[in-house]
Amino acid sequence: MSRNEYPRPQFVRNNWLNLNGEWNFEFDDENIGLEEKWYLKHSEFTKKINVPFAYQTKRSGINDPSFHDWVWYQQEFDIPESMLHKQILLHFGAVDYRAMVFINGNLVGTHEGGNTPFSFDITNDLVEGKQSIVVRVEDPSEDETIPRGKQYWVEKSAGIWYTRTTGIWQTVWLEAVNKTRIHNVRFTPDIDNGEVIIDFELLGDFVKKQLEIDISFKNESVASELVRVHEGLVRTSINLYNRKILRTGFHHVGWNWSPENPNLFDITVRLKERDTVFDEISSYFGMRKIHTENGMVFLNNRPYYQKLVLDQGYWPEGLLTAPTDLDLKKDIELAKEMGFNGCRKHQKVEDPRFLYWADQLGFLVWGECAASPTFSENAVARLTKEWIEIIDRDYNHPCIVTWVPINESWGVPFIDHNDQEKHHSIAMYHLIHSLDKTRLVISNDGWEMTKTDICAIHNYNHGQKDEKEKYNEFRHSILNTENLLHSKPNGKSIYTQGYKHSGEPILLTEFGGIGFKVGEDNGWGYTSVNNVEDYVADYERVMKAVYESESLHGYCYTQLTDVEQEINGILTYDRKPKCDLKEIRRINEKWHVHVVK
Repeated sequence: MSRNEYPRPQFVRNNWLNLNGEWNFEFDDENIGLEEKWYLKHSEFTKKINVPFAYQTKRSGINDPSFHDWVWYQQEFDIPESMLHKQILLHFGAVDYRAMVFINGNLVGTHEGGNTPFSFDITNDLVEGKQSIVVRVEDPSEDETIPRGKQYWVEKSAGIWYTRTTGIWQTVWLEAVNKTRIHNVRFTPDIDNGEVIIDFELLGDFVKKQLEIDISFKNESVASELVRVHEGLVRTSINLYNRKILRTGFHHVGWNWSPENPNLFDITVRLKERDTVFDEISSYFGMRKIHTENGMVFLNNRPYYQKLVLDQGYWPEGLLTAPTDLDLKKDIELAKEMGFNGCRKHQKVEDPRFLYWADQLGFLVWGECAASPTFSENAVARLTKEWIEIIDRDYNHPCIVTWVPINESWGVPFIDHNDQEKHHSIAMYHLIHSLDKTRLVISNDGWEMTKTDICAIHNYNHGQKDEKEKYNEFRHSILNTENLLHSKPNGKSIYTQGYKHSGEPILLTEFGGIGFKVGEDNGWGYTSVNNVEDYVADYERVMKAVYESESLHGYCYTQLTDVEQEINGILTYDRKPKCDLKEIRRINEKWHVHVVK
């Protein structure tokens, strides 16, 4: 079984071909494949793999968690008749970590970075009849300077570190296009003026052609525009609210996007000249604004208390790759069922299909990238490149409200007294803001923050039920602003030397992690219980302290699911609830949320 759904839901064309499924595969542990020209000898590959699942996964058909730093893939395909006489683009959703791609024995391109998509125009490398694609992947298992997130650089998983993902882990697909086409589109909502700003990037012979734009809301047309093209970059703004007060959300819900009302606009764009259509894409966008003011986070100009859950995005059969598209949807539905209004996607750039479902269902997302464990100039360059590509891919998703470039000083372990690492944190904050002015940025989630839009604090020190003194210390440490800012939950200062709180909202963005073993697998949590009744009571005990805080303006509970040796999820690794989820929802909605003044 493979992933067959359309992989790029915010930039949809109809003429495409999914290449997922059974491929030929080989380990290259001696790194001799290039020298021996395996891209020409793929018939000698001895294994089969189910793409897009990494060889470490059960779904791949190989299920080998050991180190193999060089691997090769091969597949043959035919060009469908509908794609003939077109430009053929070959797309990869994500390949971890370095990829070399060959078509019919010719190198068509390379890519470094395990989290983001890339593509090549393979038109000139095609031949008559069947086509051969070969992919060589290098994934340095022990290199601590590449963005690896939770992928452990030791063979056996331990602590907070999990099994690695090597090679192709998102969809591989073909797309047929014209030379003259829409290359990119970016939607920037402006709810204060009731308009959406649309930026187009065009390729080919686009001069004197036209962009025909049709926008609908709940299947009713709300705007149409014809834009004459003079250059490859085109910007237009379209008024959607049109001086109609009930659309704005001033009195009622209006047309804005939120978790409670995930309103989306559908858009179709055609690049044309008279009656000839050179390209047509369909997409969608949401009218959503996020900002901070007076120590609070505002969603669509109203204070909004974020109830997030930490989501690692791992599955027992697929690791980083969800077994099916509906598994991505199900995680969101389960979280919403428990009363959470969003997630912090932890140390992973999630599949665009997850973000699609978050947009559709109404679910806030904090976007994060896999971090390198240590600091080096190479690590800085690699993380920077990934973030530029992440924002390019995900800019249009209304569900994403916050970017988190650094977590718990991973990649900047000596930031408190190392100016170079401080500069890296500050640079990432400003880089992301320079690429995206519509979202919040956290410089270092957990502690040792520099310049930041949210003061994001981690604290797992709630103690066992019978450790009353420890629990009272936890309650006291998060009770008010002064206590929060002077706390050192992991022996680390909340702000690094030279930086201090400047009025930004304070959120408790990791806490809880109550361990509860269900089934035969042993593991750990930050505290532990032995039965369902104690689990619910302990969750309520921890959440009571959070809701009593006079200064917290939201939280992110650890965590949605168990992952390998971590048994601190509300759900098991295979998504079975550890208790009645109505109880979690009852607790999440039990207390009146204090609005920080």
